[in-house]
Amino acid sequence: MWYLICFFISMVPIIELRGAIPVGIANNLNVFWLFPICIIGNMLPVPLIYFFARKVLIWGADKKFIGKFFTFCLKKGEKGGQKLQKNGGKGLFIALMLFVGIPLPGTGAWTGTLAASFLNMGFKKSVIAVICGVLIAGIIMGVGTYAVKMGMGGIFSLMANSK
Repeated sequence: MWYLICFFISMVPIIELRGAIPVGIANNLNVFWLFPICIIGNMLPVPLIYFFARKVLIWGADKKFIGKFFTFCLKKGEKGGQKLQKNGGKGLFIALMLFVGIPLPGTGAWTGTLAASFLNMGFKKSVIAVICGVLIAGIIMGVGTYAVKMGMGGIFSLMANSK
């Protein structure tokens, strides 16, 4: 059940795999199953984002109820694309990979793919850069979560032993 929950958490924009990995580790899931499940969940929306998100956002930007949110997403994608273009230059692949790989809110596969579509990066090149970034983010989140979990376990055992 928790594997399925982590799979769906990985698909949610902004949270993505960066939120799913800690949830899985906190629930003592097997990392060798957790990582591939979260990576697949995080990557599943990428083709749809690349080919359709920009068109849908442009369409909805002037609509009454969704316009503000869609405009926010368009600006986020454009800003991400400009940042990648400025910092990446000829190394756009590496810049996109690192942009997605740094586990901060708003720098995941969704924003990275949207930015790549704004920059008209090729689909194959974009997907490979994004999946490499997702792998990096997964490793960082996994190691960080385990470090916190082990550190907290050590702190609690010290507190229990001092009584």
